[in-house]
Amino acid sequence: MRDNCDPAVNLLRIAVGDSVMEYTFAAVPLFAFMGLIVSKPGLGAYNYGLMSSGFRRVKGGIGMAAVGANASFAAVTGSSIASASVFLKVSVPTMMHLGYNPRFAVGVVAGSSVLGMIIPHSAMPIIYSFMAEQSVGDMFLAGLVRGLMLPMAYIAAIWAMGRFYPAFVRGRPADDYVALPRAEIASKTLPTIALIGIVLGDIHTGWLTQVEAGALAGLVIAVTRRRMSLRDFRDALPETGHITATILFPITAASIHSRMLGLAGLPNQLGEILTGNQAGFWPIIPMYVAPMLSLGTLLDTASIILIVVPLFLPLVQPMGMSLVWFGIVTVVGAEIGFLTPPHGISCFVIKATLNDDRIALKDVFLGALPFAGVMLAVLLSLI
Repeated sequence: MRDNCDPAVNLLRIAVGDSVMEYTFAAVPLFAFMGLIVSKPGLGAYNYGLMSSGFRRVKGGIGMAAVGANASFAAVTGSSIASASVFLKVSVPTMMHLGYNPRFAVGVVAGSSVLGMIIPHSAMPIIYSFMAEQSVGDMFLAGLVRGLMLPMAYIAAIWAMGRFYPAFVRGRPADDYVALPRAEIASKTLPTIALIGIVLGDIHTGWLTQVEAGALAGLVIAVTRRRMSLRDFRDALPETGHITATILFPITAASIHSRMLGLAGLPNQLGEILTGNQAGFWPIIPMYVAPMLSLGTLLDTASIILIVVPLFLPLVQPMGMSLVWFGIVTVVGAEIGFLTPPHGISCFVIKATLNDDRIALKDVFLGALPFAGVMLAVLLSLI
């Protein structure tokens, strides 16, 4: 646009200093590390066993157990990829053993894995909060409340599929699982509840920043559980680095992108066009959601948020919308792309991790399709 590379190089230098070097983003590696050290001792398997004992007599109950366990696991790790890889190894073999449809089995894991990006403590609300200058605590609290809508909608959809489309679900009651005593239930659920309480409570009350809460909560749970070995701790360090680099690199690139948009004047031009046509809430929101859904087939969630939000934020701010609500709509809309081809990263992770010739990539996408539809319905209800 300027016929000179110097502005672009200068923007790169400014983007690094103004984006990833911000104190707020120190929460990204700390929350990633917190999730890893808490989940290493097998928290996913514990949650799944607990949920399976509760849903054991319901048609499609083992699938419901995968959703419930994924929701609680998401509150700890905040990673869709981690959820997909963990519950693939835990739940899919169990469902196959009980005679469930392989497409349904992998579809449940793919669909419920996206909860990791919506239910706190995901990095996506932190990224959005930085861009929209909103409270991370408010975003986490909204994500917890709205995030519970999705697993409940999934469970309702599984019940409906088992009731009206039993051929898609199949399976038999899980007689291998028995009701657990209350003491065991408490021992398996209290660490997760404590983790959520420490992080959300301290951030929302202002006792701790999101950075301090991310550092403290993981250490408290790891020490109290006393199930993490030195090797687990050592393995979590490079994994934290990989996760952090994966998130912070597109943040830097998107920071350049948003400055390029400002240099081009595109948001102002779009705002003038919509203002001239007196566009209100209903014309703008579909215009916002449509590119997110289409970009979801090609890009990851962070890239979608970082590309689309700077374009539309100047349009929605004057309209008096809650930017926290707008952020939840953004995260849910962007997450649908995790289940849709051709990108569908959760589906690819499941296929690569499963390594079972009986289940093709097409089966994973077709199994995840009903859950993508449920996500779209939840998105519409939020709007």
